[in-house]
Amino acid sequence: MSDQKATLKVDGIDEPIVLPVYSGSLGPDVVDVGGLTSKGLFTYDPGFVSTAACESQITFINGAEGILLHRGYPIDQLAEQSNYLETCYLLLYGELPTVAQRDNFVSTVHRHTMVNEQLRTFFNGFRRDAHPMAIVCGVVGALSAFYHDSLEISDEHHRQIAAFRLIAKMPTIAAMSYKYSVGQPFMYPDNNLGYAENFLHMMFGNPCEPSNISPVLARAMDRIFLLHADHEQNASTSTVRLAGSSGANPFACIAAGIAALWGPSHGGANEAVLDMLQEIGDVSNIDEFVARAKDKNDPFRLMGFGHRVYKNFDPRASVMKKTADEVLAELGIDNDPLLDIAKRLEEIALSDDYFIEKKLYPNVDFYSGIILKAIGIPTSMFTVIFAVGRTVGWIAHWNEMISGTYRIGRPRQLYTGYTKRDFVPLNQR
Repeated sequence: MSDQKATLKVDGIDEPIVLPVYSGSLGPDVVDVGGLTSKGLFTYDPGFVSTAACESQITFINGAEGILLHRGYPIDQLAEQSNYLETCYLLLYGELPTVAQRDNFVSTVHRHTMVNEQLRTFFNGFRRDAHPMAIVCGVVGALSAFYHDSLEISDEHHRQIAAFRLIAKMPTIAAMSYKYSVGQPFMYPDNNLGYAENFLHMMFGNPCEPSNISPVLARAMDRIFLLHADHEQNASTSTVRLAGSSGANPFACIAAGIAALWGPSHGGANEAVLDMLQEIGDVSNIDEFVARAKDKNDPFRLMGFGHRVYKNFDPRASVMKKTADEVLAELGIDNDPLLDIAKRLEEIALSDDYFIEKKLYPNVDFYSGIILKAIGIPTSMFTVIFAVGRTVGWIAHWNEMISGTYRIGRPRQLYTGYTKRDFVPLNQR
């Protein structure tokens, strides 16, 4: 907080309006416009791109400098030195765990990986060709019908139980949605395996033989989860907070976040990258497609470049690029056509004046799609995997809001419709 004030002079209002200005630990100062309502005024900010809807201590982004911090720790340090579950602990509790805290946290997550057996029959209500995101959204929302003992949001213990259940069960539900779509038997979780390793076991294992999961692929999947764990007040996180502000139960709030994530402008971006690379088809076609991307009259867009927030290199992209190289080397893919296209596009983006001027740097989605494809995960599952990783961020923000003082979300509007008019009877229209 600070003692700064902002003064607003509005035509028709005699006295200037004095508004408080707050300073966070990082980032720009914030003008508190709450007092405008008493003056009969609202602010107009489509997309809320200039509005701080909450106060948070979880994640900080400086898009101009390409900085992403979780509880103060740079994302590249977490990706290189930590793992997903340790990062989950950090996001939820604010500090890195001790060895004892980490072991207890991991053990608790493992104890919650199973889902209620009746959920197996719940899946049969979906069409076999249903999109996995539709299934996951429906099943997560239905968890509140199976776990009644953790729905009192004012109870901190209930909130913790719900958090563990969601983090632990999301990989199980995600893998079940895939198995159902391809007509294969569900695989029960194996709690002797790590978080990402267990997910790959449930995705690709079968009851006829033991799973053999490559440590390199498991580490790559763990990094994908970690790099998507949280990203401040994005569309899906804001949706979770808005739903939670009404007092909705945590399972309903996370289902709302999943629904928001499903949009192609949000969670579907890495799937769009793969579609684009396949459309280009060959390195020899790149110049043609780059020219099309520069032509404002051509609807073609290069996916995976630039970001709504980052106006510099996405700090997650360099980690993801390194991981892509490791995965392809592990799988013996020395000359993958799509990766060749991706690498050439990256070279162009970092050297071409057009991309540099517009700051269209490769983002995290650029390489994550390549990694997932190489592992053998179908594009329909890409956004589901994003949801698995992002679950802890949603929970952390929901819990932060519920733990403090909050109000039900109620955005205002600039009304441009009809003024008052009288009803006209049907026989006079």
